[in-house]
Formats: sequence, C-alpha cells, structure tokens
Amino acid sequence: MGFEWDWAFTWEVLPMILSAAKVTLLATLLGSIFAIFMGLVFALLRRSKNRPLRIGVYWIVEFIRSTPLLVQIFFLYYVMPEFGISLSPLATGVFALGLHYGAYLSEVFRSGIDGIEKGQWEAARALNLSLIDTYKDIVLPQAIRPMIPATGNYIIAMFKETPQLSAITLLEMLQIAKIIGSENFRYLEPFTLVGILYLVFSIVAAYGIHQVEKRFPKEGFSLK
Repeated sequence: MGFEWDWAFTWEVLPMILSAAKVTLLATLLGSIFAIFMGLVFALLRRSKNRPLRIGVYWIVEFIRSTPLLVQIFFLYYVMPEFGISLSPLATGVFALGLHYGAYLSEVFRSGIDGIEKGQWEAARALNLSLIDTYKDIVLPQAIRPMIPATGNYIIAMFKETPQLSAITLLEMLQIAKIIGSENFRYLEPFTLVGILYLVFSIVAAYGIHQVEKRFPKEGFSLK
C-alpha cells in the first residue's frame, strides 16, 4: 500500500513544494550572479602583472575548487559568526554557491580571454586604449560566446547542488519534501515531485542557454 500513488496527497503537498521551489530558484539566480562576478574578478586577477597577487589568487581558487561545497557552507554558517560575521541561511547559501562556482567559472573565463588572438591586444595597444576599454570593448565581446556553454553547465550544476543548503536549515525543495514525508510517513509523492521539478527546470535551463548561445553573435567586435 505504501507504494501506491496518492493523487489527493499529491495535490495537497504540491503548493508547498512549489513555494519552496521559489527559494531554490532564488538561491540559484543570486548565486549565479555572484559566481559570474567572482569568476570574472578571479580571472582578471589571474592575468595581473603583479606576480604575488597572481600567485595568491591562484592558490585561493585552487583551495576553493579542492574543498567540498558542503564544508564551505558549514564554515560560512557556523564558523564565521565567531569572527562577528553572521548571515542568514539564504545569504550564506548564495555566498557559498557563488564563491564555489565562481572559482570554477574563473577558469572558464580565463580560457575564453586567453583565446583572443594576440593581434587584438596589440591593435588595442596601438590605438592607445586603456586596459578597461580593451576588456570592455574588444576582449570580452569576443570571449563571451565560447564561454556560454560551460558557464551554463556550471549554473545548472549549481541549481542541482542547492539541496546541500538544507544542511543549514534553508527551506528549499528537498528540505520541504523531507519535512512533508516525515510528518505524513509518505515519501513517494514529495520526493518524486521534487525530482520532476529538478528535471524540468534543468531541461528548460539547458534549452534557454542553448538559445542564448545561438542568438549571440559568433564574433564580437574586432579591430581587424
């Protein structure tokens, strides 16, 4: 009997899971924005002419990439308050996701920037463009399109990592499903609904990223 699907129970718990899905999507959206920002910062600092800075950022990125996301979440939520920094579960989750995936995206961005032809940099210097203008008007417009697929994959991976935020009491989809299951002694419906929602959101996101890649100009501004 416990394995028979209960449609009445499904419709009863669906609104609660959909409400929790908003938290999951919000954490993913804000985490993605922060990850893209941090990834770009890390990538640019890795290209700095200041050798100590470049080496320091390299080891920071490697440390973040080499430690589990869950450990970073626990550290930010439980250890940082001892240093006077207390964040809400959502803020901690966004910061942890953004920092963790920002380290991975930094390699994507650095690879994209390094892929720009040397002649583009030389032409920008010949025109006496500032470094900021060179990046903004010449380099990044050409580097963005090749970086879209990998960036999109990491964002989808981040979305699927959000259940780890339940470890710090964030009421995202999986945590709500656990609560519903424990209160009603029925796990089939809530966990299945959560799995379906993760599948649907991931497919929609992958399709959207593919469409963005198709519509983005194949070649950005060029000085040639």
